[in-house]
Amino acid sequence: MSETILEIKQLTKYFPGIKALDGVHLTVRTGEVHALIGENGAGKSTLVKILTGVYTLTSGEVLLDGKPLVCRNALEAQACGIAAIHQEASMFPELSVTENIYMGHHIIHPKTKRVDWATMRKETQTLLDSLELEIDCNTLVKNLGVAQRHMVEIAKALSLNARIVIMDEPTSALSLREVEDLYKIVRKLKDDGKAIIFISHKFDEIFEICDYFTILRDGRYIGEGLVKESSVDAMVNMMVGRSLDQMYPKKEVKIGRPVLEVQQLAQTGYFQDVSFTLHAGEILGFFGLIGAGRSEVMRTLFGIDSRSHGTVLLDGKEIHIRKPSEAMGYGIAFVPEDRQSQGVILEMSIAKNITLPQIDALSRYGITHKKRELEVTETFGEKMEIRAAGWHVDADTLSGGNQQKVVLAKWIATNPRILILDEPTKGIDVATKAAVHQFVSEMAAEGMAVLLISSELPEVLGMSDRIIVMHEGALTAEFSRDEATSDSVIKAATGHTAGNGGEQ
Repeated sequence: MSETILEIKQLTKYFPGIKALDGVHLTVRTGEVHALIGENGAGKSTLVKILTGVYTLTSGEVLLDGKPLVCRNALEAQACGIAAIHQEASMFPELSVTENIYMGHHIIHPKTKRVDWATMRKETQTLLDSLELEIDCNTLVKNLGVAQRHMVEIAKALSLNARIVIMDEPTSALSLREVEDLYKIVRKLKDDGKAIIFISHKFDEIFEICDYFTILRDGRYIGEGLVKESSVDAMVNMMVGRSLDQMYPKKEVKIGRPVLEVQQLAQTGYFQDVSFTLHAGEILGFFGLIGAGRSEVMRTLFGIDSRSHGTVLLDGKEIHIRKPSEAMGYGIAFVPEDRQSQGVILEMSIAKNITLPQIDALSRYGITHKKRELEVTETFGEKMEIRAAGWHVDADTLSGGNQQKVVLAKWIATNPRILILDEPTKGIDVATKAAVHQFVSEMAAEGMAVLLISSELPEVLGMSDRIIVMHEGALTAEFSRDEATSDSVIKAATGHTAGNGGEQ
């Protein structure tokens, strides 16, 4: 039987005016992958920051091997064998893999008293090889892919002799094959007796890789148990107090006339001969694996990228979109996949972000009309139920879910006819996902035409009136809502079907 390595009892953390954690307890064992589950704002990040020495607890206790653990900074946490791999890899791109792995704990040669580069390179390569990673220790990190950077972070944790490895949304930007590679490494760490705390919003990952789970809600402990003895619906109920069938509140809508027609659209090297029709009130889902070309199609439609050839018709008339401002002029709005670098300006207020696309209409002689700016912000901020201390706080103070709501509010405020949503619920919690789905469904019911791109198959199946599947830059299948199944869509996404739902 596995031994308990980490035990948290009645942990409480106060911030001014906020109780972030309230009597939380957690038990983690060696050789176990322990899922820490909860919405954004449930207290997961605060708990991780206490374990890694960023925050100190207010009350309660943390025991490591049965002894009190007090980490006042990250170095002390590392010395205790605790390492965290965050959603966004924090590395130095201009330095080599070796330099990144040994940053802050260089090996010093016993005779020369200088940095022992030869030993560090040898140890780094041994670590990489032990994880079966085809990475050279001298490679600059900037030349690595996202998945490889995550693997290097894991190697760094092992170089610190970590006994507890915390993984925070490690698969959010990985392809299916890269996710499988990560699973292999997680299983190897487990077999080596490491304890892994695995934070994820994706239930398929939790049931695939995790042994045990603990659920937090509003900073409080809700429940725990063996993953194999639970279900997605049971976990969702514990997380948010609502059942799974409420996650995709798709309204039945009478589909209207064609709004957008795309004919033989192509961008050399990315996609070719893409044709489809989008109707008023319709949610048209696009599904495909990473690299299928879905996002590139949408970027081209919005004028971010240029097309090689093809025709786009709006209300039956050909249009030429060469830049985003022209797309906006035609009533097209685009919510990008990467909300932090492309969707929201973190250093600007909520109000400035929401009204940014309308800055000309809300300004006179270059000066923004503050009252009108506030009116627009209040109208759409409240419509999206953005939770914040005020409309003039910076966007970087918000949770990921609320940042996503700001991006949605920004584009809905432009009153678009066509809304392009690229991974609209990526990295946000179950409750916020449900709120976004509800809002999108309501917009479609009012006649808005929606293009929904998602890597989450349940989202596409649950929200779409029709589904178009792409594989390696080409359309491989189209399904009606009634025809689409998980198996048929996945087969099309991997190139195993052709035509409208037909088998090869």
